[in-house]
Amino acid sequence: MPDPIIVLENLRKAYGATIAANDLNLSIPRGEIFGFLGANGAGKTTTIRMLCGLTRPTSGHGFIDGLDVWTDRYRIRSKFGYVAQKFSLYPDLTVTENLAFFGGAFRVPRGELGARIETLLAQMDLVGKRDAMAGSLSGGMKQLLALACALVHDPPLLFLDEPTSGLDPVHRQQLWNLLYNLGHAGTTIFVTTHYMDEAERCTEVGFVREGRLLVKETPRRLKASFKSKLLELEVDPVMPALAAFRSAPGVLDATLRSGHARIYAADPESLLREWQREWPFPELKWIHHAWVEPDMEDVFKAWSQGYTQLFDSTAS
Repeated sequence: MPDPIIVLENLRKAYGATIAANDLNLSIPRGEIFGFLGANGAGKTTTIRMLCGLTRPTSGHGFIDGLDVWTDRYRIRSKFGYVAQKFSLYPDLTVTENLAFFGGAFRVPRGELGARIETLLAQMDLVGKRDAMAGSLSGGMKQLLALACALVHDPPLLFLDEPTSGLDPVHRQQLWNLLYNLGHAGTTIFVTTHYMDEAERCTEVGFVREGRLLVKETPRRLKASFKSKLLELEVDPVMPALAAFRSAPGVLDATLRSGHARIYAADPESLLREWQREWPFPELKWIHHAWVEPDMEDVFKAWSQGYTQLFDSTAS
């Protein structure tokens, strides 16, 4: 296994009585695309801000390439690029001027900066916007410009906080193609996302809830860690059925998937047998049932909601 580029040792951040990051221990090898997942308020952005030296940890340590993220924060800034959730570039500068400014700030040699800017403009589909003011760009184009500025100094590590928010499907795919190329070339990518199809594309993912890391594993192994397949019911009418199922004994939750009700239950086989013996919802018509393989959306829901009883004990 490659040497880790990121190491967290009991990293903790408290704001008064609120614990935003709770004794995080984590090691991320070089060249990995690591997905950091969790519901809003779980502590993802706080963790990234600590790693970037923008927020001082309350206790514990974080290291990037062997350097402490707080005491060595000025030394490590050349080692990573950071794209925040909110647009943080200069709206009154053009696209090219923003790239030139950040290239100068990161001390990219003047003889290399021009070629680097042209490459990034082409990669981000920004050639036609090179002279446009950054503030006039669409939300998606702003995000692509922010990514280009984060990459202008060719860092070995990239932090992306929900980078595809606001991007259309074409530009989302374009961005992920670029991330794959960066990963293949050895760049480590630390990304938060609420798109579970993007979580599928990560080499590993970690789930955080209430500031605590619950699990770190590959998407394939996380899906395989479910105790069984999930029960899906075709029922009419489906929307009232969701509310009825959620209040039924033995059901943790029910969600709508492609017009069907997907049931989360600790013992779905027993639940199905019980309903087959006596259907407790006379106002609902049961049309069909099926067993379906869990996907990353199911994994996300289970871990973020604390449904650990759905997993094999070894998964947690």
